[in-house]
Amino acid sequence: MNNIIKPVPCKILDIKKETELEWTFKVATDIKPTHGQFLQLSLPKIGEAPISVSAYGDGWVDFTIRAVGKVTDVIFQLQPGDTMFLRGAYGKGWPVDQFKGKHMVVITGGTGLAPVRSMLNKFFEEDYAASVTLISGFKNSAGIVFKNELEAWKDKFTTFYTLDSEEKEGWNTGFVTEYVSKVDWASFGDNYEVVIVGPPPMMKFTGIECVKNGVPEDKIWVSFERKMSCAVGKCGHCRIDEVYVCLDGPVFNYTTAKYLVD
Repeated sequence: MNNIIKPVPCKILDIKKETELEWTFKVATDIKPTHGQFLQLSLPKIGEAPISVSAYGDGWVDFTIRAVGKVTDVIFQLQPGDTMFLRGAYGKGWPVDQFKGKHMVVITGGTGLAPVRSMLNKFFEEDYAASVTLISGFKNSAGIVFKNELEAWKDKFTTFYTLDSEEKEGWNTGFVTEYVSKVDWASFGDNYEVVIVGPPPMMKFTGIECVKNGVPEDKIWVSFERKMSCAVGKCGHCRIDEVYVCLDGPVFNYTTAKYLVD
């Protein structure tokens, strides 16, 4: 019987520097996550951190990590060939089966692009969705991740890429909320779904803006980034009221998510 909370040693295959603070680690593992799930990454005597899967394939998983604390700071000192420990995958991911054949509107802020990266690549490679509109915003040009994919996605997706307050050739300026009204909602009929990922204020106001533009709340999906500890619903660390984010999420329908306030 598998121990669902036992970390397993895994070798780092490659490290890609996305920005000064965000790096993507490709790790060898037989774990097969679904789009939107997370794993717990750990280092002995240092600690453990929940990290969303940004891509995966046969025998490997990508984690796009921001150096923001004790565990991630030490992870950033590792090199290809070194070992980190993984356990998971955990949580409920995106309802991808429900998205098949739908017009998809995906709105991300900063590294919120990471939890939808694998799903976006599925849409790009398989023509899984009827269409994809991607609104992706970053604080400034120094924070742009997945530059090559952002460029490639332009070939098939309708894209609005924006920087909060910086002017850059080929990019818009402003918050993602300003571009919600530019989506061709009328052309979708009733056959569409919306995905929003980013910092909590960004998700809150983007959800409100979508509803203002006539999007039914049950068509909106969000993903919560939260400090999961046990990741199996036992410790209560990620609990909000009666909801355990590690079990019931991290992906939630907006009809539930709008009430999940600490």
